Amino acid sequence: MLSALARLATGHPRRTLLCALAAFVLAAVLGVPALGALNAVDPFSDPASPSSRAQQLVKQATGREQSPGAVALVSAPPGAPVLAEVARTMAGVPGVAAVAYPTPAHHAALVSTDGRSSLVTAWLTSTADVNSTVPDLEAALRHTPGVLLGGSDVAGVQTGKVAQQDLGRAEAIAFPVLAILALLIFRGLAALLPIAAGATAVVTTFLVLRLVNYALPLSIFALNLVIGLGLGLAVDYSLFLVWRFREELAASPDAGQALRVTLSTTGRTVVFSAITVAAALASLAVFPQRFLVSMGIGGAAVALISAAAALLITPSMMMLLRRRIGRARPLSQSGAWYRLAHAVMRRPLLVALVTSAVLLVVASPALGVRWSGIDATVLPTSQSARVVSDRIAADFPPADSTDPITVVAQAPDTAAPALTAYAAQLARVPGIAHAAPPVRLAPGVWQIVLTSPTDPISAAGQQTLSRVRATPAPAPVLVGGQAAIFADQKTSIAAHVPLALIVLAAVTLFVLWLMTASVILPVKTLLMNALTAACATGVLVFVFQHGRLTGPLHYTSQGGIEETDFLILAALAFALSTDYGVFLLARIRESRGPGIPEREAIAIGMQRTGRLVTAAAILLAVAVGAFAISTLAFLKELGVGVAVAVLIDAFVVRTLLVPSLMALLGRWNWWQPPWLERLHHRVAVFDKPGDGS
Repeated sequence: MLSALARLATGHPRRTLLCALAAFVLAAVLGVPALGALNAVDPFSDPASPSSRAQQLVKQATGREQSPGAVALVSAPPGAPVLAEVARTMAGVPGVAAVAYPTPAHHAALVSTDGRSSLVTAWLTSTADVNSTVPDLEAALRHTPGVLLGGSDVAGVQTGKVAQQDLGRAEAIAFPVLAILALLIFRGLAALLPIAAGATAVVTTFLVLRLVNYALPLSIFALNLVIGLGLGLAVDYSLFLVWRFREELAASPDAGQALRVTLSTTGRTVVFSAITVAAALASLAVFPQRFLVSMGIGGAAVALISAAAALLITPSMMMLLRRRIGRARPLSQSGAWYRLAHAVMRRPLLVALVTSAVLLVVASPALGVRWSGIDATVLPTSQSARVVSDRIAADFPPADSTDPITVVAQAPDTAAPALTAYAAQLARVPGIAHAAPPVRLAPGVWQIVLTSPTDPISAAGQQTLSRVRATPAPAPVLVGGQAAIFADQKTSIAAHVPLALIVLAAVTLFVLWLMTASVILPVKTLLMNALTAACATGVLVFVFQHGRLTGPLHYTSQGGIEETDFLILAALAFALSTDYGVFLLARIRESRGPGIPEREAIAIGMQRTGRLVTAAAILLAVAVGAFAISTLAFLKELGVGVAVAVLIDAFVVRTLLVPSLMALLGRWNWWQPPWLERLHHRVAVFDKPGDGS
C-alpha cells in the first residue's frame, strides 16, 4: 500500500492533489453541517440503568417527562398576574405537556425564601424534540421582563450551543497558532503541508460522523475532540513525514527514492501510530453512555483519517515542493539530544528512580479524586440556565427541589394501601424532607415523589439515595431523579471499565509487538502510559477539584472531576503517549545493527527524534489544549489535562524515563520467547529489522 502511494505521489502529484482538493471541498460542504446535526439525547446516562428505566416508565404512562425540564425564574411574588401570563405562554409552546406555578392559596413551594421570586415549571412531552422546544420557549419568554429560563432540558441545550461556540473559538485560535509554529519549525513552504493535512482530516471526519449519526445518534461534543485531535495528529504525522523526507534528500538528490524510503519507514510508523491511537479511543465505545460512545467513534475515526490525510496529501505536496522544501542538516552523532541520552544512561538507575518518584508525586492527588456530574453548574454565568440554578440553590428552600427523587412502582390498583404505607416509610428516611402520597400514573404504574434538601451529587445526596433504595418496598420499584442518574452512571462505568482496559491493553500490546518484535517494550510502554495518565489526572484534581486558578482559567469548581471526562482524558493520554513512543522506538530499532552497542542505538534514536517529538508535542498541546479556552468546565478540564499529559510524556517520560529504563534492560528490551519470534517472522510487517521510522 505504501509503495503504491509512493508511486502515485511521484508519478501523478498534481492529479493526486486535485483529487484531494475535490474531496476536501465535498467533505467541507457535506461535513460542516454536522455542527448542528449531531443530536444524541441524554448522552451521559446508561439507557439500561434503573434511573433511565424509571424515566421511560413515567414517559410511557403519562406522555411527559418525569420531572420539569424547563423552569422559569420570575421576579414576582405568588399571585402576581405575570406568573399566570408566563404559565400560559409556556403552555402554548408545542412540546410542553404541563405547567405549574404558585398561587396565593398554594404557594409554599416554588417561592423564594424572601417571597420576592417564584418558579414556573414546565414538563415537556415524551415525544418533544428538546432541541426545538427549548429554543421556542426561550423565544416566547425573551421579551417578558424579569424572567429567566432554566431547568435540566434548558441546561442541556445551552451546553450544546456553548460547545458549538467554543468549537469556533478553538478553531480561530488553533489554526493560526499552529500555522505560526509550523512556520517556525519548518522555515518555509513546508509549513503548509501539515495545515493542509489537518484541515482535510477534520472536515472528512465531520462527514463520517454525520453519516454515522443517521444510524446512531451521536453527541455534539465529539466534534470538539475531532477538531483538537484531528489537527494535532495530522500535523504531527505530516511533521514526521516532511522531516524524514528532508533527511533523505540531504543524503540523496533523488526525490523519488527519498519519498519511497520516507514512506517505507516513517509512513509505516504513522500507520502503526494511528492504529494504536484509534484502538485506545475506540475502547470508549464499550461504555453504554452515548457521550463516551461518540467520543470513541469520533476519536478512532479522526486518528485513522488523520493518518490517511497525511499519507495521501503530504507525499504529493512534498514532490511538488521538493526544490523549495529544504534539506535537513546532516544528523550529528554528538548533538544535544545525543549528549542528553548518554548523560541519562551514565546513571540510569538514579535517573529512573528520581524521575519515577517525581511523577508519582505529581500523580498523587489522583488518589483523592471525587467524581462530579454534568448539570447547569458546568455552564458559564452568562447562560440563563446557570443563573437560574445558582438562584434556586441560594434563594429557594432546599426541600423545594425542581428535580426530586422519584420512586416508580409497578403494582396493581389493590396495592394502594401498601404503597401509601411505603411512602410514609420513605418520609422517615434521613435526608428526605417530604414524601408525596403515591399517584397512579397508569394501570400498574405508580409514582412517589420525594424531596430532599441535599445536593443530588453530593456525598449526603448519594447517601440519601442509598437509604431510599434500601428501604423495603411492597412491589418492584425503580428510583429516578438526578441523584439516581449520577449513582447509576458511576455503577455503569465501573461495570464496563474492565472490558475497556482489556481492549485497550490487548490491542496496544499486539500492535507494539508487531512493530518492535519484543514483549518487554510493549509492557513497559503500557506502564509508562498509565503513569502519564495518572499524572494528568493528578494535575486536574489539584487544580479543578480543589478550585485553584479559578481566576486565570475562568471556571467554577464543582468540587470534583466529571467521571466521563476522566475516562476520555485517560484514553487520550494513553493514546498520545503511545503515539510518541512508537516513533521513538522505531528510530531506536532502526539504529540497531551489528557492532552498535545498545546504548549507542538508544542515543542515536533520541538524537533523531528528540527535536521532532518535542515539536510535535507542542503542536498537539496547542491543538488539543485549545479546549482550555472553553467556557464549559468539563471541556476546559479535558483541554488542560491532555496538554499536561502530552507535555509530560514528551519532556519527561521520553527524555528521561525511556532512555534510563532501556539502558538498564539492555538487550532484554528486545526479548521475546522463541515461539513468539517464529510467529512474528510469519506476520512481520517490517521488510527487515532495520526498518522503522
